[in-house]
Amino acid sequence: MVATMALEIFAQQTVNGLILGATYGLIAIGYTMVYGIIGMINFAHGEIYMVSAYLAAIFLAVLHFFGLTSVPLLLVAVLLATVFVTALYGWFVEKIAYRPLRHSTRLAPLITAIGVSLILQNYVRIAQGARSQGIPSLLQGSFVLPVGDQGGVVQITHVQLLIIIVAFLSMAVLTFIMQQTSMGRACRATEQDRIMAALLGIDTNRIIAIVFVIGAAMAAIAGVLVSLNYGSFDFHIGFITGIKAFTAAVLGGIGSLPGAMLGGLILGLAESFFAGFVNSDYKDVFAFSLLVLVLIFRPSGLLGQPQITKV
Repeated sequence: MVATMALEIFAQQTVNGLILGATYGLIAIGYTMVYGIIGMINFAHGEIYMVSAYLAAIFLAVLHFFGLTSVPLLLVAVLLATVFVTALYGWFVEKIAYRPLRHSTRLAPLITAIGVSLILQNYVRIAQGARSQGIPSLLQGSFVLPVGDQGGVVQITHVQLLIIIVAFLSMAVLTFIMQQTSMGRACRATEQDRIMAALLGIDTNRIIAIVFVIGAAMAAIAGVLVSLNYGSFDFHIGFITGIKAFTAAVLGGIGSLPGAMLGGLILGLAESFFAGFVNSDYKDVFAFSLLVLVLIFRPSGLLGQPQITKV
């Protein structure tokens, strides 16, 4: 009986960790793409994720007000509208805050990123209020899977299953775009040598803006799905989630798309297991301790490549 209970807890924490990790991975893609192409950490990315949660609630209320009640259509419409508007946020942030400082010192964009993060936080707090907001659960029900032979079960809700499916589908589509399309080749060329890419006729400003847009779109997908899963959010959610996603990007190897998702899954599983079997109050400490260990023994991350200094 005790073994069955332990197996049940292990299976449930594995499911919870995969869901949490898929969310971190989606957001980490934005960090790793921006760093890979311009060598800069966009610390405002967590707030882009936060903005997408509020946009999802707004679009859900507006579409429901105009009579759209079909749950599948409502989900698709909210997701597409949120991704589109959040992508515009990403484009404006790059255009206004980062492009003018691209040839400045490395410290200037970092300070600007922190400033943009604070601006977005307070902009949302003033526009939407400081209290927590909520959205209804559109997908009811769950799957109950048997564990062991003593009646143990593990539960996964429909929203949680949707998070895992959409996360890996988004990752597959983005990987295909980066590896098989002309835009992906232009992105890789800009990442390797921005000056040479410009000499070859690639509009590097446009490519960098597209990378910001794609990162914001991935964060928007995470924002919509996580809001549907938990049902509530506030203007602070971008900070801690953004730091965790950045940790996942570094853990997997910042600059590597598969590394971002792998780092997110490892971080999510580590947090979930520590919370379930040790102490939930110190799961964040454990997660960042894991990052420290990886940076000590493998500074480039699990799938990252060591940086080569050009002379």
